[in-house]
Amino acid sequence: MPDADQSPVFIVTGAAGNLGQATVRSLLATGARIVAIDRAYANLPAGSGAAGAGQEVAMAEFDLLDPAQCQKAVAFGMERFGRIDGLAHTVGGFAMAPAADSTPALWRQMLDLNLMTTLNMFQALLAPMRAARRGSLIAIGAGAAIRAASGMSAYAAAKSGVHRLVESFAEELKADRIRVNAILPSIIDTPQNRASMPDADHAAWVSPAEIAEVIAFLLDERASGVTGAFIPVTGRV
Repeated sequence: MPDADQSPVFIVTGAAGNLGQATVRSLLATGARIVAIDRAYANLPAGSGAAGAGQEVAMAEFDLLDPAQCQKAVAFGMERFGRIDGLAHTVGGFAMAPAADSTPALWRQMLDLNLMTTLNMFQALLAPMRAARRGSLIAIGAGAAIRAASGMSAYAAAKSGVHRLVESFAEELKADRIRVNAILPSIIDTPQNRASMPDADHAAWVSPAEIAEVIAFLLDERASGVTGAFIPVTGRV
């Protein structure tokens, strides 16, 4: 593992969620330091292993729908650790409704949670990453955004927006040596998904830990040649 002063620093948004917790654990195992952002981080149970306070993890709450709050989140990380090397943006949301019956409120919710939070965090990190001439930005896309299924119009449109955002940022930031990539999960094996689909083959789903390992690789310098990529992490679905 690298010396503490040289170890990379990564922001993990949605750090109290299933994927966020797994990502924090995977990154800590590599010797990285973490800025863990989540509205519910204070509610994490003691000993959860996700983001316990300490020298390696700084936890805070920010509203990622507010660009100014995203700037503050980045400033918080810079003040604590003096550098930020990458972002794992695991914040998002999912809802289904037939397109003919979908409401403006549903569309706004999907666009806000999935697309706008991604845009706000990416933009907030541009200044320090450009100054350092390095960085890795990772978003969570969706295989469902490639071809929308019934009831998935708002969600698929929002995730498709994330995909286009990743493509554009990847092209625009090449000269700054900032890499931008997306993970495309299938159904993630979480307690919530198991409860909503009790009769499904849960063993075929992808686990948060499996996705987190791919995120950790993309954030690492071993993936220095990878940008503008959409990586399916689909388990056995």
